[in-house]
Amino acid sequence: MGAVTTDFGIKEALETLGLKDINEGTSTGSNNFSNGELIESYSPVDGKLIGKVKSTTKEDYEKVMEAATSAFKTWRTMPAPQRGEVVRQFGEKLREKKEALGKLVSYEMGKSYQEGLGEVQEMIDICDFAVGLSRQLHGLTMHSERPGHRMYEQYHPLGVVGIISAFNFPVAVWAWNTALAWICGDVCVWKPSEKTPMCGVACQNIAAEVFAENDLPEGICCLVNGDYKVGEYLSKDTRIPLVSATGSTRMGKIVAKEVAGRLGKSLLELGGNNAIIVTPDADIKMTVIGAVFGAVGTAGQRCTSTRRLIIHDSIYDKVKDAVVAAYGQLRIGNPLDENNHVGPLIDKDAVKMYEAALEKVVAEGGNIVVEGGVLEGEGYESGCYVKPAIAEAENSFEIVQHETFAPVLYLLKYSGSIENAIEVQNSVAQGLSSAVMTNNLREAERFLSHAGSDCGIANVNIGTSGAEIGGAFGGEKETGGGRESGSDAWKIYMRRQTNTINYTTELPLAQGIKFDL
Repeated sequence: MGAVTTDFGIKEALETLGLKDINEGTSTGSNNFSNGELIESYSPVDGKLIGKVKSTTKEDYEKVMEAATSAFKTWRTMPAPQRGEVVRQFGEKLREKKEALGKLVSYEMGKSYQEGLGEVQEMIDICDFAVGLSRQLHGLTMHSERPGHRMYEQYHPLGVVGIISAFNFPVAVWAWNTALAWICGDVCVWKPSEKTPMCGVACQNIAAEVFAENDLPEGICCLVNGDYKVGEYLSKDTRIPLVSATGSTRMGKIVAKEVAGRLGKSLLELGGNNAIIVTPDADIKMTVIGAVFGAVGTAGQRCTSTRRLIIHDSIYDKVKDAVVAAYGQLRIGNPLDENNHVGPLIDKDAVKMYEAALEKVVAEGGNIVVEGGVLEGEGYESGCYVKPAIAEAENSFEIVQHETFAPVLYLLKYSGSIENAIEVQNSVAQGLSSAVMTNNLREAERFLSHAGSDCGIANVNIGTSGAEIGGAFGGEKETGGGRESGSDAWKIYMRRQTNTINYTTELPLAQGIKFDL
């Protein structure tokens, strides 16, 4: 493991997660089916090689699907509370390995160590949620119009659920889907981002431990690694009734088309272009905290990151000055060092996109108020560290209309009532997360009303970034319309069936039709 820095206990974390010899290449998936080319994972933290993972060939994929479909026949027959017990044990394993997995997330993806720990905690939380839910997979009982009949609904497992996840949350979003799918009786085939394959193998190792300890088939949880071609296997496979995909809108449209073409179901969590509205009645201190964390947390690489700050003209300069001053206090560097606020972007392609966005906003007439740029020198050898930037802009700018997956915050000005600000906020193609900062009850309720925010998430006096697992997570418009995590999101992982039971000695026919034999 000479290629991996020993600082901050990374080597020990890899060993804890069963990745000790990963530089020699490891199979993807607990079933040891992968035999494709090696995928090398380099850390954006220091540019060093973390390890190599074998990609999944088409032949490998077929073996994975055989294992998954076979395991489903066993898993679906277990009572849901027993499946919940297995998920509980998985949550306990995560508690034991939280520090190690959090460090791997930070090192492979680039988010701060505290955010890495927070992501693993989300996995633990969704396991707790799923355990309780395993005793509440309820249907409805309805009164039949026919005497002596009973009618009710029940939910059944779908089968194999395909999961395609993104690099920015390399473990949590998988767990959101997997924990619910498991208690619903489904098995999962997961394609993690090719930019964070080590996190995928680590999670697979943890899950495999739990299933082995319970004498359950490994095929309940399968991993397939590779690029978009492996994602196409999942999207086109008629044996997979549901594909859950997290990523860009461009990717989501491709997945949606493929899955819809075979009349499958898709759960899409795609791009966001999230805004905070700041009204004259806002608490400025709270606004600054929410806006800064929302814009620079995870180096602006969250789907819920704050992209636009829509400020009333009467307080525009005051808010701008406060946010600019806060940016001056940001510390950028190794995310495993808890003294730093901002880590690197995922790779150099992301850096190029960041630079192009700043050039574009200036070309369209914007004004840079906090200069960006790529950081160089000691500690920044990976070439992935950039300075969070702020630009004054117009909502109509083409660059503002698109999601920039980097720490670039656009300041927009509005005048008049909150209705004008809501119109600006809603005037983008995406509809994930939104927020308003105000102490005015009428403004808050107007923002939350049916004529208010058109996003799947709408917050008052907190930022756009982050979400609790108890609520359904997702957005509208080009965000895809999917819902994951809490509330009744479990229903998409099951098929609904309506049942009618006749407990009489007669068989009445509809519309009074007589058919006597």
